[in-house]
Amino acid sequence: MRQAFSIPRFQLPAFVSAIGTRLPQWPHALALTAALNAAARMKLLPQDSLATLEGRSFLVEVLDTGGTACFTYRAGFFRPLFGAPATPDLAFRANLSAFLQLLTRQEDPDTLFFNRELSIEGDTELGLVVKNMLDAIEWPKLPGLPRPHH
Repeated sequence: MRQAFSIPRFQLPAFVSAIGTRLPQWPHALALTAALNAAARMKLLPQDSLATLEGRSFLVEVLDTGGTACFTYRAGFFRPLFGAPATPDLAFRANLSAFLQLLTRQEDPDTLFFNRELSIEGDTELGLVVKNMLDAIEWPKLPGLPRPHH
């Protein structure tokens, strides 16, 4: 039997973050919002929850890469913010491995949070809405790829 692919916990060397923080950050926001908008169009994101995101600002920081993506949800679309808000409504911070484990559902947000591998700051109610949205995503089946475990 083929063993499922597993993402190990890792942290990139400090020089990666040192370089990453000096690079333009807006491409991260463009890539993330393009992916979120595609997921919304594919109906992977619960439509009823999207309305609660209206006008809210979000920050996603990948600590060990030095990358930051800031975005908002307005008029039915995720839109990049080209400057970090002074106080985003919701901020997620973690190393790359934690975000990859979250994305593949190898780990859930609660486990990562309680193991201090994921920092979530801001509006608690909004954080619960986003967490529930992530939990509700039904990933499409792609041939040849291992299925994420819940």
